[in-house]
Amino acid sequence: MPRRKPQSAKQHKAELQLKRAIKRGDIPPPSASEKPARPNNRKKAATPGYSRSAHSDNAAAHVKAELSSKRLASSFAKLSPEFLEKSRQLASNVPLPRPLPRQAAIFQDLPEDDLSASAELTCPKRPKWRFDMEKKEVERNEEAFFKKWLEQTDERVQAWVRAEDDENNENNEEDQEISLDTDIKLPRSQTYFERNIEVWRQLWRVTEISQILLILLDSRCPPLHYPPSLHAYLTSLRPARKIVLVLTKTDVVGEQRANAWAKWLRGKYPEVKVVQVESYRERVKGEGQGQRVSRDPHLPLDLRNDLFSTLRACHAEICEPPAAIRDNEEKLKTWKPRVRPDINWRAVGSPHDGPRPKDREPGRDKEESVPEFLTIGLIGQPNVGKSSLLNALFGTHKVKASRTPGKTKHFQTLFLNPQIRLVDCPGLVFPNTIGMEMQVLSAILPISQIPSIPSCIHHAARLLPLEEILNLQHPSALEPKAEDKRTWRDGQRPAETEKAARPQKWTTMDILTSYAILKGWVTAKAGRPDTNRAGNAILRLLAEAKIPWAFWPPDFSLREVDEGLGIWLGQVHPDESDDSSEGERDDDDDLFDSDNAYKDAHEDGSGEETTVESEEEKIIVAGGGKFGALTLVDDDDEEDEDSE
Repeated sequence: MPRRKPQSAKQHKAELQLKRAIKRGDIPPPSASEKPARPNNRKKAATPGYSRSAHSDNAAAHVKAELSSKRLASSFAKLSPEFLEKSRQLASNVPLPRPLPRQAAIFQDLPEDDLSASAELTCPKRPKWRFDMEKKEVERNEEAFFKKWLEQTDERVQAWVRAEDDENNENNEEDQEISLDTDIKLPRSQTYFERNIEVWRQLWRVTEISQILLILLDSRCPPLHYPPSLHAYLTSLRPARKIVLVLTKTDVVGEQRANAWAKWLRGKYPEVKVVQVESYRERVKGEGQGQRVSRDPHLPLDLRNDLFSTLRACHAEICEPPAAIRDNEEKLKTWKPRVRPDINWRAVGSPHDGPRPKDREPGRDKEESVPEFLTIGLIGQPNVGKSSLLNALFGTHKVKASRTPGKTKHFQTLFLNPQIRLVDCPGLVFPNTIGMEMQVLSAILPISQIPSIPSCIHHAARLLPLEEILNLQHPSALEPKAEDKRTWRDGQRPAETEKAARPQKWTTMDILTSYAILKGWVTAKAGRPDTNRAGNAILRLLAEAKIPWAFWPPDFSLREVDEGLGIWLGQVHPDESDDSSEGERDDDDDLFDSDNAYKDAHEDGSGEETTVESEEEKIIVAGGGKFGALTLVDDDDEEDEDSE
């Protein structure tokens, strides 16, 4: 046996991490040429191009890169099992209000209690630092401050949740008939906000290097994306930054709603500017493309000119000295703007890929205190369209944009021209007194990681007539009618039309069950309607705007709102019926499709899959291993014999 080489603890740890990474499938296994040759006759076998230390270094590099990507992953709190169980029970029993009232279409201002609680929530600020401080010292100060902020925010959020739960418990004690009361609310869920300091550090860096900040708001519900905590943080920055609110996805909500929200935002925040943008246009369909719609990055010329005229006005205001400097002649002589004063704004009127500025000569940084270019930062919550807007500005795919929120992990810098730099900040979920269900509806959170699907669907069903949108039939109507064997005297048998005329009450579980039956989704082995998969698919349709929806601002007149539609815009995209949401998922979204399917497959002790086919109104379930298909043939033969 050859003599064992001494190995350091660091190398041993790197090799163990490599083995585990290969086992998980994160890193491909080494090829045969990289493996060391087996020693023969106690002679040292040397494989060309292989070095044990080099292999360990490569393994350590792979593991380091993997840990670095996970370091910037968003982190959120978990929901309690009691909340999950209670919300599921109430979603199964509480009937939905039908028809929907007109108030459902208007975004309601927060109550006074929620406003006071929201004012207490803040965004963490970066502690003060000096250039002579070491990196570890700065990081320790940031981590200590962030830990204290996290504890205070958790306490305030829990107090906000408990206040609503106490009120609901008092109301539920008075109303014992849960199944008959449509006003009973589900327990308040915990609001989600970013808990990873590394993601907040990306925001700190973007705000430090930017002179103008574009805050992107989804025009379907702008107040959700600009909470008081973010407004207070941005207005407290020194020196003050110019803030521009950008309404995205205006092509989804329509011109009337977008203009109404822009007017409301200007009245609420008179010190900031508001613009509207679009990010995509539909590509002309080719032959054989089918119903799926393809889109290209595009910003209409009128909206593009409006955006850059606003940026130009902000730049002009920054170049002007403040009032305190203008009144003092001595200070006015030495004052210099903190941005580049001369910028060719005409060159950015059309989409193009601007060149990077040339590197400065060494020693010129000390001579010139004026920045070399104007920096514009893009800030917003996940999935509001920051990366899509960048692609639209350049007219091509420059950065990765996805339906899954949180794709941007690190802030990215792009140059429109040598004088203007754009910085794309990763999406952050800011603290706010908004429940988890509303955050899921607005696609802020990844749907695949949401544990409470029934409560999210219940919230959506109180705002949209989902059963009408999806053309669903009540599950009771899908059940086979039982034969009435009772005898009736003449004229006393109840008419079938009277039973059918009774209004059917819908619950959240009725919607999920009916949609699962419509799609032919059943759990493995047990064969029950897969409500988890149905809820997952419905949430994706809402998040991807395949079921378009949008709120009206709080000051909108109720007379102009259509009754019974809620926030639904009244149409469904043609590719909705193709179930394309299942095929357009990202790889990291397929964490789980159905908890019930997993449980049923393991409870029965068999991993055999269930094949489901839907033909018109008939659902055929084939199972039972290799010979399961024979049962279908036997059934068809028996039907043929009976017909003969």
